[in-house]
Amino acid sequence: MSKQIQAIRGMNDCLPTETSLWQYVESNIRQVVASYGYQEIRTPIVESTDLFKRSIGEVTDIVEKEMYTFADRNSDSLTLRPEGTASVVRAGNEHGLLYNQQQRLWYLGQMFRHERPQKGRYRQFHQFGVEVFGLAGPDIDAEVIMLSARLWKKFGISQNVTLEINSLGSAAARAAYKEQLVAFLKTRESELDEDSLRRLQSNPLRVLDSKNPKVQNAVKDAPKLIDCLDEESEKHFKGLCERLDNLGIEYRVNPALVRGLDYYNRTVFEWVTDDLGAQGTVCAGGRYDGLVEQLGGKATQGVGFAIGLERLVLMLQTLGLDKNLDPQVDIYITAMDESVELYARHTSEALRDALPQIKMMNHCGGGNFKKQMKRADQSGATIALIIGQDEMATQTVAIKHLREQQPQQAVLVSELAEFIQKLFNI
Repeated sequence: MSKQIQAIRGMNDCLPTETSLWQYVESNIRQVVASYGYQEIRTPIVESTDLFKRSIGEVTDIVEKEMYTFADRNSDSLTLRPEGTASVVRAGNEHGLLYNQQQRLWYLGQMFRHERPQKGRYRQFHQFGVEVFGLAGPDIDAEVIMLSARLWKKFGISQNVTLEINSLGSAAARAAYKEQLVAFLKTRESELDEDSLRRLQSNPLRVLDSKNPKVQNAVKDAPKLIDCLDEESEKHFKGLCERLDNLGIEYRVNPALVRGLDYYNRTVFEWVTDDLGAQGTVCAGGRYDGLVEQLGGKATQGVGFAIGLERLVLMLQTLGLDKNLDPQVDIYITAMDESVELYARHTSEALRDALPQIKMMNHCGGGNFKKQMKRADQSGATIALIIGQDEMATQTVAIKHLREQQPQQAVLVSELAEFIQKLFNI
């Protein structure tokens, strides 16, 4: 027997027992973004490698270590997208959606990073994000944070996440701050790891983002970027905080929050939790006013965030909030023998025409009454419609309640749709 082929490490199947939770998450996301007037955009999974080098930054873990990059048959360098923002900006530039326009967009799809797989963090993962273009004020920063807060409310996890915010200021303010930071870090070089020493000149802000406890201890007394903000950035950040205070959204200012991508400026934020162990960030984003121009477009403001769905799903499972989702089947339809099979099928198709929102499953494969009822119970259905020769002769169906102790009853086929509407409160 030939060797069985298995999935690539870090790229997981989503089995039928899990898809109902994923569908629940995705449908709630769609409801929330629609309630804010955001429109969906879909971009290719494969992009030019230069797109991510220019947007994310060449001296980042993603570009240096994690991207799935390959040469195609024309020797062009292509990459499986590791994040969504750059692709959305590329699409906006290419199709003329951004300059002198306001766009509120969202996306959902697979991303790829070659990193060590661990719980809630995989090499192929799903990301949901929103991207807003053409709006410069703190009001839109507050809106995207409000939108993310509404998602937590929708999923019942508002008490399990904490909002952290910071400002990275303008490019000029960051340049001045970097000089102070480098001078400080040079006094602590013996406490920095190899990655931090390499970034000391090329990308010193990323040293603040190190997960190495020894490095974290070395930089705890480093000068803070928020103390070096330019006047406009300080005003912008104050405006954001005032709006969050007014809206009742609690937050913590975290001066060490710099984000891992090079394109951010001014507002950055993360929603973090203690319920996922080391993988504590469930949502991250901020403002990126220079990215559109950096990728070949005309200067356009941008702000957004992204959520890794694997972590969100894991969090719902950890908190026990994945229970009592809508069943895969509402009604199971049986045919007691082959002579009534087609009659049962016509009955079910008529119900699907009348009640398209009801989920029904027809029994297939024959079997006696006991076997069919066992399958009906396993389906998770609320009721079973039992159809035999007597039911066909009298134009009725027998209703058997599978989740409640109620007597079996007969209902005329002509009244069946109305009966089901009342039973399911449609």
